[in-house]
Amino acid sequence: MSMRESLIQAMHLPADSDAAHWMQERGVAVADQDTMSRAIHDVYCGITADHDHPNEKDHQQAQALLAALQKHATGDAPA
Repeated sequence: MSMRESLIQAMHLPADSDAAHWMQERGVAVADQDTMSRAIHDVYCGITADHDHPNEKDHQQAQALLAALQKHATGDAPA
């Protein structure tokens, strides 16, 4: 089950609800440190990487990026 599907289930929404469509249309992504580090690895390391899976640097960057997203999502930072 994807992170987005887990969120929809946790919200007790049907998969075809207005909220689910709203998230899909706006490109809303749900991530934790693991999924974020894999995304960072895919984007910044890519096919030329000397490693197949996210490394410690990818995990550190994911943690920092998630912290910044949470800060802005809660309104604690100026826009």
